[in-house]
Order: sequence, then structure tokens, then C-alpha cells
Amino acid sequence: MDTVQAYYLLAALLVLAGLAGLVLPGLPGSPLIFGGLFIAAWAEDFTYVGAGTLIVLAVLAVLTYAVDFWATMFGAKKFGASKRAVIGALIGAVVGLFLGLPGVIFGPFIGAVIGELSAQRGLQDAARAGFGATIGLAIGVAVKMAVAFSMIGIFIFARFL
Repeated sequence: MDTVQAYYLLAALLVLAGLAGLVLPGLPGSPLIFGGLFIAAWAEDFTYVGAGTLIVLAVLAVLTYAVDFWATMFGAKKFGASKRAVIGALIGAVVGLFLGLPGVIFGPFIGAVIGELSAQRGLQDAARAGFGATIGLAIGVAVKMAVAFSMIGIFIFARFL
């Protein structure tokens, strides 16, 4: 195996790990995808995929983080959550990242419920806010996957067309 093939193999492994990282905690999904695509471009001395394409890919990678927070807030707000519940959902999402998969799933829910209860709202409203935050999280994962596949598509388009 020559050096270029080794770079391609590393790039493919990083992209695959990045795709897994979009749904699994502990793996930074979009940075791994970007890193893999960058290495693939580097393997060819940026002949086909240049700075402009890489900047677009980097912006999309950063965008996936904004999508995470926006989707959680959107879901909570759509279900009538108070500002405290939205803030609680965001805090729960961040804390949940450090607690593995259960934390990622239940963190926004628990944060929204605690936030809603601290706003002196009833348990039913708190549960609705938590459910909304969880729905928002699921929407966020779907949008992140769409952005990730867009990144890969843009790379393939720039490389082969």
C-alpha cells in the first residue's frame, strides 16, 4: 500500500467514524467527517478539491453544532415551554454529552422538565416541555445527518465533476 492509498483509507475511516459520531456521544461527528475529507483532498495535493470547497465544508461542519442547540430549543418552544425550560433543555443537552448515550437522550428532557418546574408550572407542562426537547433532539440528529451527507456530496461533486 502506497502513501496515497493509506491517506484514502484514513480519510474513509474518519468519515465513517464521523457518521457514527453524529448519533453516538463521545465522537465529534462533523469534525471527523471534515478531517477525513480534508485528508482525502490533501492526498491529491488539493488538485480537485481546493480552498473554496474546504471552506464550505468547514462552515457546514460548524453548522451542525448550531443545529443541535437550535433543534432542542425549537422542540421545547413548539410544545409551549417557558424560557427556563428552553435554557434547562440546553443545559441538559450539554451536560448529557458527558454522560454517554443515556445522557444525550435524557439530558434535554430532564433539563427542560427541571426548567419548567422552576418556572412554577405544573408537572404536565413540564413533561410536555421535556417531550418537546426530546423531539427537537431527534430533529437535530436528522438535520445533522442531512448536513453531513451534503458535505460528502459536495466533496464528491468537487472531486469527480
